[in-house]
Amino acid sequence: MDRPEVRDLVYFVAVAEHRHFGRAAEQLGMAQPPLSRAIGRLERRMGVRLFDRTSRRVDLTTAGEVFLRESGKILAALDGGVRRTQQAARPRRLVLAAPAGTGVGLLAETLAAYRNGPDPVPVEVLFTSDQGAAVRDGTADAAFMCSSDDLGGLDTVDLLDETPVALVAAVHPLAVRDSLTMDDLEHEELFRAQAPQVGLDELLDRVALGELVILSGASATGRLGSSVVAVPVRGVPPRQVVLAWAPATPSAARDQFVHVAVAVAVAARG
Repeated sequence: MDRPEVRDLVYFVAVAEHRHFGRAAEQLGMAQPPLSRAIGRLERRMGVRLFDRTSRRVDLTTAGEVFLRESGKILAALDGGVRRTQQAARPRRLVLAAPAGTGVGLLAETLAAYRNGPDPVPVEVLFTSDQGAAVRDGTADAAFMCSSDDLGGLDTVDLLDETPVALVAAVHPLAVRDSLTMDDLEHEELFRAQAPQVGLDELLDRVALGELVILSGASATGRLGSSVVAVPVRGVPPRQVVLAWAPATPSAARDQFVHVAVAVAVAARG
């Protein structure tokens, strides 16, 4: 079989997502006739019909649905490969992915220890809800994650357990409680199971202003101040914090950071 080119996949995905040749062509910055011809050549090359076309609509065939899933994987893998290659060639620095409000104490202590160690490189922290994706696609060199996250394809090292706490405004009725349960939180209209994707300072500001109640790790308590209270949450097992990275991308700076993180975690456990 004559192997499709990357351009063919991009064209196909655009048409499949829009289900319309005209809108797909507009997105791609090209005229519709060349796009239609390119899709026709792709179908002939593969020996399958990818779209059912009528004068009014364009639908994916069963084969087209499969090829859409596979094309997405191929394009994502290619993008990740390019980013990891660029990552290996760029000036030495580290990008660390972390969830806002989780493992912040450990993160801060590890950063301080790393920067005071031998031959450190500049470090940038990326707060994101999908740390695994950031590492897999090359956006980040390593990530602080939970053992319950999807760690497939990543190398990991266990760091420490995080006791769950609810972060509430000091003036909130829940702030005076000795402890809470998930049932208490789920009946609280301000509670958000997924914290907004903002930096920790903004997140704590929103909690302090009475806009949010969120679940976090106990290590975040060192950043709270007097306007936010951390209330222990019963019935929720501790979350194990791990450091994860993509084994396919070598990095002496990352390996040194991993070594420092383990040492800091061991010291924290006493």
